[in-house]
Amino acid sequence: MIPLELDVVAALAAGKLTRTSGAERITGVQVDSRRIRPGDLFVAVGRGVDFAGEALAGGAAATLIPEEPFAAFAALGSAVRERSSARVVGITGSTGKTSTKDILGALSAPAARTVAAEASYNNEIGVPLTLCRLEPDTEICILELAMRGFGQIADLCRIARPEIGVVTNVGPAHLELVGSLEGVLRAKGELIAALPARGTAIVPEEFPVERDDVEVVRLREPEFAVEEGRAVVGGVSFNFSSRHQAANAAAALAALDALGLPRPDRVDVDFSRWRGEEIELPGGGLLINDAYNANPVSMRAALAYLAARAGGRRRVAILGDMAELGAGGPAFHREIGEAAAKHGVQALVAVGELARCYLDGAAGIAVTRWAADVPAAVAAAREVVEPGDCVLVKASRAVGLEAVAEALAAVGV
Repeated sequence: MIPLELDVVAALAAGKLTRTSGAERITGVQVDSRRIRPGDLFVAVGRGVDFAGEALAGGAAATLIPEEPFAAFAALGSAVRERSSARVVGITGSTGKTSTKDILGALSAPAARTVAAEASYNNEIGVPLTLCRLEPDTEICILELAMRGFGQIADLCRIARPEIGVVTNVGPAHLELVGSLEGVLRAKGELIAALPARGTAIVPEEFPVERDDVEVVRLREPEFAVEEGRAVVGGVSFNFSSRHQAANAAAALAALDALGLPRPDRVDVDFSRWRGEEIELPGGGLLINDAYNANPVSMRAALAYLAARAGGRRRVAILGDMAELGAGGPAFHREIGEAAAKHGVQALVAVGELARCYLDGAAGIAVTRWAADVPAAVAAAREVVEPGDCVLVKASRAVGLEAVAEALAAVGV
């Protein structure tokens, strides 16, 4: 991290600042006391107050109990950003933003000193934490920007000041908070509105951009091939084979081009957890753990991928609720049940209240089960899944279906 003097920290963030004897500056920021390294600032959020002493014992230069946590993080992230010459890329979208971030990070790291957001560090705390990882020699910073309502992306952009903005796509996500697809479009558009003059907007083909002082790059359906088990997109060989990742790769390549960095011939991407992880199961089976999050667009893509990967294997889908879809939630779930049947799913386990509606659309699926919660889903999965099956596990983050995937992977079937 670009160091900050503790006197500067005290001026930036109101709250209780406790310094270690002799400490004059910080060289990192953490919210998890288990990750403290010497010189870090531990910012105590929520129950983190109980671990402030542990952070100091672990070598923290100081601890901060902020009066307003989000404001404190914004101030710290902004201060580091102002001291950095790194070029910042902001990525948002209804689906694929984390994977696009992961792909771009893998593409840019060989050619430039790169900091990319961990996992899904994409909110009022995660974005400043990523900015606080910038070093004096960092050249590229890749951020993921979340949207849970109007104004959030704009607020994050005021902290991060991206010069390249990527919108992967616009679909029915967070409708409960923004009302309609038009609302999603408006919220995602806050990233493009925040770009500086002569910045670059990388957007879907039909995405409206009213500005004439930024370069606009339109994302179109990429050419996609699989060679020796690896996807080839834009002349680059990637260590995945799923078609829906091809669109994310194309967006990442467009950002790489905007940064002026060379395209490698071959790259291996270390994707964030629970996003299409594949694990072998007994009898030649395969588990696709895509349990991190879900909305109607990503559900359809995951079901298509299940069908493609299954081959002649029995297709099993363990699907939980899709959150924040508003009044249209039941209809969206029913349509995904229909999509599961269309993609040849032979056994469907629906998890959660809204997930009952998957079953309403699941005509033709031979085996169906409903589970109220994760423990019941684990039991249902063990009952339904057979050796040799290809199994998809997917739901919105709040459902926590990774526990089902982990149970299947741990004990087999």
